[in-house]
Parts: sequence; structure tokens; C-alpha cells
Amino acid sequence: MAALAQPTKDDTFAALIDCFGRDLAALISEEAPHDPTPNEFIDLVVRVRNALNPVSYDLDDAIAHLTDVLNSPEGDHPSLLAWARTHLRDGIDAAR
Repeated sequence: MAALAQPTKDDTFAALIDCFGRDLAALISEEAPHDPTPNEFIDLVVRVRNALNPVSYDLDDAIAHLTDVLNSPEGDHPSLLAWARTHLRDGIDAAR
């Protein structure tokens, strides 16, 4: 039996973008980005944070974790993306 491939950073990052991109863009009355890069997605989160609440700890933490994914060893990616997902979800819920 063949081993299942582990999701890559790009796959998991893309899943976060698909899950949260529309909701984030709607919070600042923008259209959801079409196929954004990880950096463009982080920029969207920053714009939402700045527009809604510049001291949003959840979105600040999400931005930090997403940025860390781009600069960290591959082994750290799953936990960083999981934390980013939690903070994105909490930040969006708080903004609604």
C-alpha cells in the first residue's frame, strides 16, 4: 500500500485562503482575492486588521503565524498554520 502524501505548506496555506479569504474581504467591502499568493493573503489580513481594529490581538497573532510559515523550517508549518487558522476564525467572529 502506498503512503499518503503529507499536505505541503502551499496546500495548507491555500486551504486557509479558500476558507477565510471571502469572509475577510467582505469585512472590508472588498471582493475576495482570486488565487492570491501567501503574501497577498497576509496583506489582506493586515488590511482587515487595520480597518477594523488596529489592536486586534487575534488578527495580529494570525499575521505573525502566517508570516512565520514563510520563514520557518517545514516541520514547523503544520502547527503554525493551525494556530493561524484559530486566530483567523476568532478574529473574524469578533469582527462580526
